[in-house]
Amino acid sequence: MKNGKKMTVILGILILFSGLGAQQLIDGIAAIVGNDVVLMSDVGMLVEQYAFQNRIDLTKNPALYKKLQKEFLKRLIDQKILLIQADQDTIKADPEQVDRSLKQQIDYLIRQAGSQEELEKYYGAPLYKIKSDLRKEIENQMRISMLREKRFSDVTVSRQEVERFYETYKDSLPVKKPSVDISHILMQVTPSEESIRQGYEKALKIKKMLEEGADFAELARKYSEDPGSATNGGDLGFVSRGTFVKEFEEVAFGLKKGEISDIVQTQFGFHIIQMLDRQGERIHVRHILIRVQPTKEDEQRVINKLKDIRRKILDGDSTFEQMALRYSDDPNVKKDKGHLGTFEEGTFQIKEFENVIKNLKEGEISEPFRTEFGYHIVRLNKRETGRKLDLKRDWEQIEQWALQRKRQEEFEKWLAKLRKEIPIIIKMKI
Repeated sequence: MKNGKKMTVILGILILFSGLGAQQLIDGIAAIVGNDVVLMSDVGMLVEQYAFQNRIDLTKNPALYKKLQKEFLKRLIDQKILLIQADQDTIKADPEQVDRSLKQQIDYLIRQAGSQEELEKYYGAPLYKIKSDLRKEIENQMRISMLREKRFSDVTVSRQEVERFYETYKDSLPVKKPSVDISHILMQVTPSEESIRQGYEKALKIKKMLEEGADFAELARKYSEDPGSATNGGDLGFVSRGTFVKEFEEVAFGLKKGEISDIVQTQFGFHIIQMLDRQGERIHVRHILIRVQPTKEDEQRVINKLKDIRRKILDGDSTFEQMALRYSDDPNVKKDKGHLGTFEEGTFQIKEFENVIKNLKEGEISEPFRTEFGYHIVRLNKRETGRKLDLKRDWEQIEQWALQRKRQEEFEKWLAKLRKEIPIIIKMKI
C-alpha cells in the first residue's frame, strides 16, 4: 500500500469527478444535506464517467443504471457530510498542491481524449470551465483526505491485532507475485534559455502592437497559441478566483476594466491579459498566449545529462541516491531519494518502466528512457519470485493492511454517526 501511494504520486491520475458537462443535463435537486444540495446532474455525471471509463452502454442495462445512481448518490451525500465536517474543522487545501494535481489530471485527460479539442467536445465545455470544475473536486477530495488523516492518524494496531488479522484473512490475502524493487531519477524536458528568450521576444512584439493601437481580439486570433480561446479572440469568459494558475490570476484580478497587463509568465508560456469586465469577485478577461515549447536540442540535452549521471554512478564517483537528490525532478525525491518501492511484475501503469526493468539484473541501471513525465534512468534494486505471504517475511505489509482495515472501520463508524447528526433529505426517485 505504501509503495502504491508513491506510484500514485508519480502518475497524479484521478479522472472521476462531477460537475463537468452539467449544463447538458436537466438539473434538479437529488438530495439536501444540511444546508447544501446534491444536484441530479452531479449524480448523472458520475454515472456517465463510470460508463465511459468502463466502456458500458447503460441504455442496454437499465438495472445497472439504477444501481449506479443509488451508489453515486450515496457517495455524493457522504462527500457533502464530510465537507460540512471539514468546514467545522477549518480544513483547507493547499492551493499550490491543488494546482499541481489539476495540471497532472488535465494533462492525463487530454491524452486520454486525444487532444484538447476532443476533450472539450466530449464535455461540451471549454477547457477553462473543465479546469474550474475539476479544481473544485480536487480541492474537496484533498480536504476530505486531510480530515480523515486528522481524525484517524492516531489509530494504531497492536501485534496481537496484526496476528489476529493474519489468522482471520490469511486464506484470502493475495499471493505475493513476482516483484521488483526499483529506484529512479527523473529529469523533465524544459525549454532552454534561448527558447524562453524567443518566446518572450514574440510576446514583446505583440505587446508593442497593442500599445500602438492594434485590436486585441484580432491579434489573439492571429498569434495566440491557446487553441481553446484563440478563435474567440482570446476570450476566457467570466471566471471566479481559483480558475487560473496563481501567476496568471494574481495579475488578472489586479487589472482595471479595459486595462492590458504587462507580459506574464506561467508554466504554459507568456500571456498578455486584458480585463473586459468585473462582477464582484468574478472577472471577464481575454488573453494572448505564446507557448514556450522544448526543442529536440532540449530533449537531447536531458538524455546526455542522464547518461553522464549514469556513468558517474557506475564509476563510483557518486551514489544513485546522491545523484537523485541533486538532479531528479520527482517531487518526492527529498523523502525517498529516488526509491519508488516494490511493484508486482505486470502491474506497472507506466508500461515503459516494465519494458525496461524486465531486461535488468539486480544492481543494474538502465539507459535513459522516455515516459509521459520526462526521461528516467532506473535501477533494479531487487527481484523476488512469487510466493504466499507470511508474518515473518511480510510483517510490514500485513501490519499496514491490518491498520488500514481498522482505520476504515473506525471511519465508517464515525461517518454513520455523522449521518444521524446531519439532516439528509433524499428527493431523487430511483
